[in-house]
Amino acid sequence: MDFGLVLQTDPPAAQVISLMKRAERNGFRYGWTFDSAVLWQEPFVIYSQILANTRRLTVGPMVTNPGTRTWEVTASTFATLNDMYGNRTVCGIGRGDSAMRVAGRKPNTLARLGEAIDVIRDLAEGREADVDGQRLRLPWVKEGRLPVWMAAYGPKALALAGEKADGFILQLADPFLTEWMVKAVRKAASDAGRDPASITICVAAPAYVGDDLAHAREQCRWFGGMVGNHVADLVSRYGEHSGLVPESLTEYIKQRQGYDYSHHGRADNPDTAFVPDEIVDRFCLLGPPQAHIDKLKELRELGVDQFAVYAMHDAREAVIDSYGEQIIPALR
Repeated sequence: MDFGLVLQTDPPAAQVISLMKRAERNGFRYGWTFDSAVLWQEPFVIYSQILANTRRLTVGPMVTNPGTRTWEVTASTFATLNDMYGNRTVCGIGRGDSAMRVAGRKPNTLARLGEAIDVIRDLAEGREADVDGQRLRLPWVKEGRLPVWMAAYGPKALALAGEKADGFILQLADPFLTEWMVKAVRKAASDAGRDPASITICVAAPAYVGDDLAHAREQCRWFGGMVGNHVADLVSRYGEHSGLVPESLTEYIKQRQGYDYSHHGRADNPDTAFVPDEIVDRFCLLGPPQAHIDKLKELRELGVDQFAVYAMHDAREAVIDSYGEQIIPALR
């Protein structure tokens, strides 16, 4: 199993770079960041410095979207980084939550997302692609490589990930839901004539190592609120008891009152009081090192190839070091 570190690009950028260097020293192989231009600093600028200050780390957004930048700009940015640092990027992509809504726009449609996956990958790897009716190619790209991993929750999005993406990003670490969603992605891949085993499975969630479970829950409760945004979208689209989305995923948002993106991904988010302890425990990895190891082994048995640690809490360095010293060695 591979491991990644997920950060927000809060200033100063030097701290983000320092934490990514620390992660690489501790055996992490991926460095991810949020991508929301209003809420945080521009990640692609910071990726250049992360890549310059690490040797093996692969970097990318968790996740970008097809609406913030034009597709040829996104592809060119990835291709430039790859040309400079040797194909060490990955494009995590989704419909767009905070990046689009904070700017007053709706998330992208799945049809647009599916088209963007193909175009961005083709352009970044040097092939010709159709962008708004115009045939384009980046003539300077030589031996470019850009895996595109898609974030998804709902049935149609899971199907699209199986049909199009090189990897699937699931932003929660509940084994029951992981099994359900991984099966959906792999079935879609098989139905599309693809090898289901070729799709990398990445689970991303907060991890907090320690014996004070109450404190860990309070530091990670924000995550249930963030996931709740996507669940609310699914409920509005499919209905609460449609059978298309597991009720174990939709039940907890009944008390949700709204969401203020100015606190997005923050441990002090006041809009996450509705998230019960049970959901925090199911969606996140909490407790002493052995509890993390046991849950990660369960996820690995379900086909998870990478666990990406959301480190938006008061113990980022400690979690990175604990994973490097005790948890990552047990999973490799």
